[in-house]
Amino acid sequence: MRRVRTGATHVPNWLASRMGLRGLAPRTDEAGHRHATWLELFLDLIFVYALAAVAARLGNEPSPSPTAVLAVIGLFVVIQWAWLGQVYYDTRFDPDDAPHRLLVLVALVGAGAMTLGVDEVPESVLLPVGYLIVRGVLLLLYLRARPTSPMARLVTTVYLIGFGSGWLIWLVSLMAPTELRPVLWIVAMVIELATPWVGVRWLNRWPVDNRHLPERIGQFTIIVLGSALASLLFAVPDHPPPHMILTAAMAFLIPAAVWWVYTTFVTTRLLQSRLRGGQAYSFLHIPLGGALLLLGWSLGQVVRLVDANAARLPLELRLLLGASMVIWTLCGLALYWLWTRPSRARLAIAAYGVLSVSLITATVHEPKLMLSLLAAAIVGYAVLLSRRLTRAGAASGTPEG
Repeated sequence: MRRVRTGATHVPNWLASRMGLRGLAPRTDEAGHRHATWLELFLDLIFVYALAAVAARLGNEPSPSPTAVLAVIGLFVVIQWAWLGQVYYDTRFDPDDAPHRLLVLVALVGAGAMTLGVDEVPESVLLPVGYLIVRGVLLLLYLRARPTSPMARLVTTVYLIGFGSGWLIWLVSLMAPTELRPVLWIVAMVIELATPWVGVRWLNRWPVDNRHLPERIGQFTIIVLGSALASLLFAVPDHPPPHMILTAAMAFLIPAAVWWVYTTFVTTRLLQSRLRGGQAYSFLHIPLGGALLLLGWSLGQVVRLVDANAARLPLELRLLLGASMVIWTLCGLALYWLWTRPSRARLAIAAYGVLSVSLITATVHEPKLMLSLLAAAIVGYAVLLSRRLTRAGAASGTPEG
């Protein structure tokens, strides 16, 4: 594994020591592997609540409007992007000294404001103010790391220009009319999301840590799956009768199969030597995470309708359920494609997943029957794909675990 280094400091030693700039390099274990720090895990806690707040925007109405779904998707992108920004800084720098910890704690305050503001956008300014704090801290961290090496100056220049431009637009949105704020937020997010691709030539010259980045993104994916499971469990009534326990168990099989496939893919480490700047890997996890969040909410609504003895599932719910699983399947195929061109067998497995889910959600209306068929289809897909991934990992010589 290529270890991340910042090179020699280009400021006086006494000043570097006072600023906490000495040794700006991620800490590694005895084997040279970079792992998540306690501070990073602490940061994750607030995003657990942020994701719950985003999912709660859909409420308990089983027929969500397209506007409500789009709002949830947009909020999820903002939340995950705020989290990803810190991850990318940590994978290249992260001195874990006192100034760094204090700045991250300030970012936690901003993340908390974002969480509280999710339910009130666009009227409330809590979300944009929280985002400005989180991203403002990130800009300060990049300014702090900038003088440590020529490579650090190159990387931080890309981020400071792109993210700084987005930050200014978010700031302007505070003074804009309520109806105009979402438009400005979208423009700012487009600029920020485009930044890693515009600067890909320079960012790839300093590859991300190929253990740390997948580990951190995997941890966020597990958080999203946890939110999905929470949506499912909260839908189960108190003192459930046996048929509701069975219904919840069938629904649980679907996120469990998702977890099985994802962890199998991550532990085979097929992409270990192909991450480079990490742009494609991390960006594919944005629709993947959003799909899992919507999947959990949809499964919760199906369980609620079973408890209410509903005879049919609304079309909107079936479409959302099917779309979330299809997007998850296609994102998985795209992640595999980053490693190598998929074989016919791999494409056939993906086609089976997409077609079976699409057929079931389009033609089956009865809640229990649809849930049973979906669980069987997804478990079958997980078994086929996990075996394929395990063989691919063994053939490539990458160890599991």
